[in-house]
Amino acid sequence: MSRPEVLLVSPMMPAPLQALQRRCDVHDLHGAEDPEALLAEVGPRVRAVAGFGGVSAGLIGRLPVLEIIANIGVGYDGVDVAAAAARNIVVTNTPDVLTDEVADLTLGLLIATVRRIPQADRFLRAGKWLQGAFPLSASLRGKTVGILGLGRIGEAIAARCAAFGLNIEWHSRRQRPDIAWRWRESPVALARACDFLIVVAPGGAGTRNLVNADVLAALGPQGVLINVARGSVVDEPALVSALQNGTIAAAGLDVFADEPRVPDALVAMDNVVLLPHVGSASVDTRNAMSQLVVDNLFSWFDGAGPLTPVPETPWRRLAGNGFNAG
Repeated sequence: MSRPEVLLVSPMMPAPLQALQRRCDVHDLHGAEDPEALLAEVGPRVRAVAGFGGVSAGLIGRLPVLEIIANIGVGYDGVDVAAAAARNIVVTNTPDVLTDEVADLTLGLLIATVRRIPQADRFLRAGKWLQGAFPLSASLRGKTVGILGLGRIGEAIAARCAAFGLNIEWHSRRQRPDIAWRWRESPVALARACDFLIVVAPGGAGTRNLVNADVLAALGPQGVLINVARGSVVDEPALVSALQNGTIAAAGLDVFADEPRVPDALVAMDNVVLLPHVGSASVDTRNAMSQLVVDNLFSWFDGAGPLTPVPETPWRRLAGNGFNAG
């Protein structure tokens, strides 16, 4: 039998990539000198695509025998899932393996933003401690955290916040009776009830600008926004204005609307902590994410079905008969 051909649209960690290359012919579109020529040559034979998003309807249209798209990451808004579903192409993602890493980073970003840790570091390095003490910061004590999007990562963040003695409230599209923390009926209501609003909602058209000027106004002049979801979930111009005008006190951001480009206005502010989208960016976790991509592809090529398919694509479990497209 011929080896399956896989199109790689972004870098992958070395060890999982080597495992993939031992079994498949892997074509690196991301690193190709002439991507158009590579697509013209191998596109008709490619059965699978792997990588961090970057899978448009246009790319899908150039791969006539494509069967599966294995996305590196929980969020898959960088994949045109509707175009994939229309062709009965399965999309997978990498849930669970990055949950704790992102939750840890989120708590670090929250603490750094509220206690102004990067600012204190810059203060010391600039020799300003010799002239006097660093200004007092806000505190986490006695505060309420609002979790906007209580999925796997949102729950892990909430559990960590609870361990810090913070009060927890939350909002998602659907109320969950298994969750004891208080649910609020809208993002505005959640923002009004909390001191720190942590955004963990998925990206995509349905959540674009979910955190808008009204939500920021409800968060208030002592409020702090933390975004570890997608830049598209927050109205970035409204956020810049809210920070400049004192509508909210501060923000900690790991994601932006037009990555890797970050607005100069945000970079210039001293009440913002900025990270270059590193929520899951540890060696251990990125290895686990890449390995799950490879495991999904191998399971598919073995005829056992995908391990972690996303709900929008045409795949269902058949009782007593494994998996099948449907």
